[in-house]
Amino acid sequence: MGESKEYMTLPEENGSINISVDVISAIAVGAVREVEGISGMMVGMGANVTDLTNRKSAQKSLRGVKIDMTGLDLTLDLYVTVKFGHPIPEVAESAQKAVSAAVEAMTGCTVGAVNIHVGGVTVD
Repeated sequence: MGESKEYMTLPEENGSINISVDVISAIAVGAVREVEGISGMMVGMGANVTDLTNRKSAQKSLRGVKIDMTGLDLTLDLYVTVKFGHPIPEVAESAQKAVSAAVEAMTGCTVGAVNIHVGGVTVD
């Protein structure tokens, strides 16, 4: 296993499956990038925005996702910016659904909550 990485462990009949938190973060970023009205990820509240149209930048910007693992339940906090003119509650709800569905489908882990933190609005 990697040095000091956190893993979600899924016990299986023949052993276990260990999924890195970085992998779960990458799945969440990939899913939220597809949501209409999301313009970017924030490194933290008040930090610079990473443009999600650049796949390499989006992959490196996994710090815009915080994951809390309790047993087999995940709670994800995503820090995003929204494009001007898009209704924030609708965009946030779409992001919650997209992230939850993607993480559950790709990892088999149960997503207990997806919290969307809108830290800014971008004007194109």
